[in-house]
Amino acid sequence: MVLTLHHLDQSRSQRLLWLLEELEVEYEVKIYLRENGVAPKSLRDVHPLGKSPVITDGDVTVAESGAIVDYLIKKYGKGRFQTPEGDEQKARDDLYFSHFAEGTLMPLMVIKLLFSTMYTRSPFFIKPVASMLTGGVNASYVDPNMKRMFALIDSYLAKDGGRQFIAGGDAQGAPTAADFLLIFPLEAGIGSGRLPDDATATPRIREYVQRCQERPAYKRALEKGPKYNYGPKL
Repeated sequence: MVLTLHHLDQSRSQRLLWLLEELEVEYEVKIYLRENGVAPKSLRDVHPLGKSPVITDGDVTVAESGAIVDYLIKKYGKGRFQTPEGDEQKARDDLYFSHFAEGTLMPLMVIKLLFSTMYTRSPFFIKPVASMLTGGVNASYVDPNMKRMFALIDSYLAKDGGRQFIAGGDAQGAPTAADFLLIFPLEAGIGSGRLPDDATATPRIREYVQRCQERPAYKRALEKGPKYNYGPKL
């Protein structure tokens, strides 16, 4: 039974395509297209929550990006895409940013998106109130926290004289789990303008994203899925 990625267009599951291409494992992609901006109900046939990404590997079904990345690297990585054995600091960095990407950075980006959507879809006479409420939360909480998060990422990329990848890469200089998870919120941040406009504030992030996007496996992944608005053309 072939390993299958259940892939939703314009979603964070694009990074799973990148990982699968890096692993050079045999797999197939089942593509789902959004309906009115959300995942189709047919995804519930794969997993009860009807969300993507999800993989099926024989009789095993794995959901959640972090769990999928961990599963794939452990089962198919053959020792690759993990920090060098014995380097505990880089192993901790890899573990931290693997959880940071989904547990800390993405929730704030989703809040920002929801606020923007709420304002856009509000009736004309409600827009001033919506702007006041969302603008206040953004200014006092969301934006300052996101700025600190991007600065943190940039500072880690500056470690060891300049890291190619967020935790330093594996023994062959390839990405590790944290990179596959971190790429989507950073691409979305750049594409949506949420990353600070002043590139000098976080210069290494943009270079890092470009470096990931230039990998042959990343380019092959773009060809496997439907249109992805956050790709290297940005």
